[in-house]
Amino acid sequence: MTHVLTAAILCTIVSTTAMAQRAKAGRGTEASVSIAALRTNWMQAVGNITKAAEELSEEDYAYRPVATVRTFGEIVGHVAGSQNLMCAAALGDKQPAEDAIEKVAKSKAAILKALHESVEYCTKAYAITGATAGKSTQLFGETSTRVGALVLNAVHDGEHYGNIVTYMRMKGMVPPSSRR
Repeated sequence: MTHVLTAAILCTIVSTTAMAQRAKAGRGTEASVSIAALRTNWMQAVGNITKAAEELSEEDYAYRPVATVRTFGEIVGHVAGSQNLMCAAALGDKQPAEDAIEKVAKSKAAILKALHESVEYCTKAYAITGATAGKSTQLFGETSTRVGALVLNAVHDGEHYGNIVTYMRMKGMVPPSSRR
């Protein structure tokens, strides 16, 4: 029993010391670990969106299940535009209009290009430090934190991937996340 207690105390001391050293080095802090987990979640959602967008035909980009919803292409353009807006908020950059891409990009090639560019831009945003994550930013006319903008972006991408899954299923297709 004494050996177990001694080992537990030693492990606690070693792990606490290691955590403190990582925190001093700017790695392993709660904020940076949270951003890394958030980045992983976002990469999964946007990766599935990108795979679907690359696979669907030009004709599929015009598909909409009913007249009152966006086409597949409009959803992907909306995701690209929204990502640019939310990631700009996270980076402290000037925020473009949310619908800027959706209004102008109409072909599969133009929409895919915009999506790839927005993913590249957001990759920079998801690399912010823990110290930057808590800084204030404006988003949709309200004050938020920069990490809050990233959370909203990841959730928003997941929401629209759900739309894409439904559209693909309605066309008899298997969405990327169901192929694993």
